[in-house]
Amino acid sequence: MGATWGSPGWVRLALCLAGLVLSLYALHVKAARARDRDYRALCDVGTAISCSRVFSSRWGQGFGLVEQVLGPDSVFNQSNSIFGCIFYSLQLLLGCLRGRWVSALLLLSSLVSLVGSVYLAWILFFVLHDFCIVCITTYAINVGLMVLSFRDIQRPQGKVKGH
Repeated sequence: MGATWGSPGWVRLALCLAGLVLSLYALHVKAARARDRDYRALCDVGTAISCSRVFSSRWGQGFGLVEQVLGPDSVFNQSNSIFGCIFYSLQLLLGCLRGRWVSALLLLSSLVSLVGSVYLAWILFFVLHDFCIVCITTYAINVGLMVLSFRDIQRPQGKVKGH
């Protein structure tokens, strides 16, 4: 049951850091947009390519679901970017541990992030009719983490990670 400590591997490190930076940037954009409705983020290329519009939509907080289920004052009704920061931090931390349960937890959390990515991509394209560069990049990062997690769980426990 004991897990050992090791390197997360350069690919997981790069993906998690990129995801964390993008999540922090999304938080910045959302806060700046809340202070100034005329704020224009670097990722706001045009009317149909606007990340600040996406982040400020009802789906940018609690995935558009938490408020409906738990109410607007729920502690879980946070910006999606907060959940992203937590997810990428946990992926990085767990990526430093070795053990079958860790690999299973990484795979499970990656699956949840992938389901969330598909849901948010559907909202992005078919409800908001927008294209968010930051969002699409985080979806790609989540796919990459899923691939790593799937590969790691298939690896025999005696082998050392080398990605």
